[in-house]
Amino acid sequence: MTLPLGILAGGGDVPLQVARAARAAGRPVQVVALDGWADQDWRDFPVLRERVGAAGRILGHLRRAGVRQIVMTGRAQRPGVLSLRPDAAGARLLARIGRAYFAGDDGLLRAVARALEEEGFEIVAAHDILRDILPEAGLLTRTAPDATARADIARGIAVVRALGAVDVGQGAVVQQGLVLGVEAIEGTDALLARCAGLRREGPGGVLVKLVKPGQDRRLDLPTVGPGTVRGAAEAGLAGIAIEARGTILVDRARTVAAADAAGLFLLAIDPDNFKETERTP
Repeated sequence: MTLPLGILAGGGDVPLQVARAARAAGRPVQVVALDGWADQDWRDFPVLRERVGAAGRILGHLRRAGVRQIVMTGRAQRPGVLSLRPDAAGARLLARIGRAYFAGDDGLLRAVARALEEEGFEIVAAHDILRDILPEAGLLTRTAPDATARADIARGIAVVRALGAVDVGQGAVVQQGLVLGVEAIEGTDALLARCAGLRREGPGGVLVKLVKPGQDRRLDLPTVGPGTVRGAAEAGLAGIAIEARGTILVDRARTVAAADAAGLFLLAIDPDNFKETERTP
């Protein structure tokens, strides 16, 4: 008998895609849709809707359903400690997490994953279920970055890696060498909206999204989708560069089509070997 897969669902399209892929592979699914974050239509799946602080009810539900493996996926913003209102099990988990609750997102998620593992669960990456969701290196669109854009990508790699080293964010917008904005707690959509009012005359900038150095790749990989492309176009950007084999590309066909329609490039890069003057693959 195939054991069910548990999904702790935040917002966005990825949790539902994971559920559909698991079901298509013949695996039962048990969803926990986290209040305030999960915004999907789960009518076709068994779902428990619960606040994040109710760890006892969440873990009890998953255990009764026979879940041993959990995917933690979807967009979320960290709640304040006072708003968690943890139940007894939540308080125990919070005590295990300790000071990591006040660290960056990767540090917090590592601590949460470790606490769930101590509870007897195995944490599985979303891309282990959605095996084609991490693009290989190469140009994904008809439009390619020019020399100015490639220089901005190189600058963006340096900036995002510096951010990631202190567990702050996974993205930055660079235009003509100027850093228009960096991603922190607000997320990519808000970053792009903010940068729309900061753009300079001349060639548009680029959004660079990378995995943080040393990041646990089971958790919170950078994600781009049609909404990211729309935000980049509204911000007047020339394109988006993402880390190959490290960025979740939501609904690839629709995302690439949106970029082509907007005249943006979408380039998957190996940041360790990216060269400003190298011809685009």
